[in-house]
Amino acid sequence: MRNLLLYVLLLGFVFNLNAQETDTTDDYNKWQARVRLISVIPSPGDDIEGADVDISTAFVPEIDFTYFFNKNLAVELILGTAKHDVDLNIDGGGSLDLGHVWLLPPTLNLQYHFYADDFKPYVGAGVNYTIFYGIDEGDLDDIDYDNSFGFSLQAGLDYNLNDKWFLNLDLKKLFLKTDVTVNGSPDTSEVNIDPFIVGLGVGMKF
Repeated sequence: MRNLLLYVLLLGFVFNLNAQETDTTDDYNKWQARVRLISVIPSPGDDIEGADVDISTAFVPEIDFTYFFNKNLAVELILGTAKHDVDLNIDGGGSLDLGHVWLLPPTLNLQYHFYADDFKPYVGAGVNYTIFYGIDEGDLDDIDYDNSFGFSLQAGLDYNLNDKWFLNLDLKKLFLKTDVTVNGSPDTSEVNIDPFIVGLGVGMKF
């Protein structure tokens, strides 16, 4: 996963060096929007003593809007929501159904874009604020997830179909954790979610 992000970054620098020899125009569109189908793949750690948290992968649509300050520097707002089933696997055998929860993690990334003919790789980093809602408690009487801030890394590639439309491949890593409270207990457990997000989509410049 990390190697893939680094590969896209290296590819972008190579494309940018090649493009500097042929690119003589400063023309660019200040706004663009994308629609993607994304796979949200959580990678929780062993945060609860004596048990492992299992969070399901989700496939959902996502939209984003990008504003360019200049040809290379841009900011992107990413919007999407996903439903995840949650289970607690107890060491030594047995499991507990923790129902499901919806995550809404609006993410704002600062991006740098490279240019090489119809290819435009980019990298980015930013912040997200994740809202937990639509909670189903499963086998428990009550479970609560605290909303939280996190960080984001991003790498991707746009491919121009024409002057207006383009295809997109996007990779993101969110560093996200939440405090979980069960059955009103005064004690909380910190759970890392840290999803890896793979997206494919189409975009429009305007």
